[in-house]
Amino acid sequence: MLIPSYEPDTRLIELVHALRTDDPSAAVVVVNDGSGPRFAPIFDEVARRGALVLHHPRNLGKGAALKTGIRHVLVAHPGAGVVTADGDGQHAPADVARVAAVLESATSSLVLGIRAFSGRVPARSRIGNTISRALFRAVSGQSIGDTQTGLRGLPPASLPWLLTVTGERFEYEFRMLLHARSAGFSLVEHPIATVYTEGNASSHFRPVADSVRVYVPLLRFAASALVAFAVDTVALLVLQALTGALLLSVVGARLISASVNFAANRHAVFARGRDVALRTAMARYASLAVLLLAANFGMLTALTDAGVPLLAAKALTDASLFAVSFQVQRAVVFRPESSRATGNPSGGAQRIPFEQALRE
Repeated sequence: MLIPSYEPDTRLIELVHALRTDDPSAAVVVVNDGSGPRFAPIFDEVARRGALVLHHPRNLGKGAALKTGIRHVLVAHPGAGVVTADGDGQHAPADVARVAAVLESATSSLVLGIRAFSGRVPARSRIGNTISRALFRAVSGQSIGDTQTGLRGLPPASLPWLLTVTGERFEYEFRMLLHARSAGFSLVEHPIATVYTEGNASSHFRPVADSVRVYVPLLRFAASALVAFAVDTVALLVLQALTGALLLSVVGARLISASVNFAANRHAVFARGRDVALRTAMARYASLAVLLLAANFGMLTALTDAGVPLLAAKALTDASLFAVSFQVQRAVVFRPESSRATGNPSGGAQRIPFEQALRE
């Protein structure tokens, strides 16, 4: 069991006590993410209850805490999976045990404890999860009931890959889900209780700042696509006015906007885009562009033949192809070959030096 913790209260002690009581053989790892001296008594008590406590000298973020715990498991418990849980009372010990039981047979799947969001749920949590689910479905093509759950079962084969997922704070958990399928891991949902105490006051999630961190890959891609859309639209209208030929106008406009979009995505949107050789990335992008171009022309033709104005047809077509483009560029065009090899779930857990276990 892995519990990242920042400025906890006695509910962390209660969770550790319950987990150790239910299964005295269970290894419980708590990562103190720079909580400070005031919270030392709580972590001392957690250690007395049988948990191993790892410490960050300062607050580094939930993602960094999870990675510290994963590094420790790879060294101290090679071949073991990890169940992550929050220590703020949101996860019942019984649900943690159920996710752990499901994980035992999930060799290539991430097990997600899914809350139903029924009953008295704080508005920011309900709204945030609704937005997060919609965005995740749009860009990944998958539907998940709770993208923000901290109760997750991580199979042994996924741990080396999880250390390569970018993000040090709350965005790490979202990116974990976003990249799982391209790394070779499916997502399995398991229902758990929805527990919020005192209006979720103990949560350290900052709705605005942390939401921006979570959605920044999508926001950057959307911004890049918006710029390309503007360039493409202007070029399309100009070329259409000059030539009167829809196919020629679509092709010319797309060549111009694709060059702008390729440069922006490779340098500013996808974190490892520049790790892909320029020729390789260009070849992949060109192949995708041809497929999208064919789809674009087909949809534009169908819509304009049906009487939809060109500008409106253009907006509908690009919106429909947005999600497809994001998925393919993230998973194929700008994904280095080394990342694909790292994400292969058939490989065993890698061994790393012990001094790396607490590396920031």
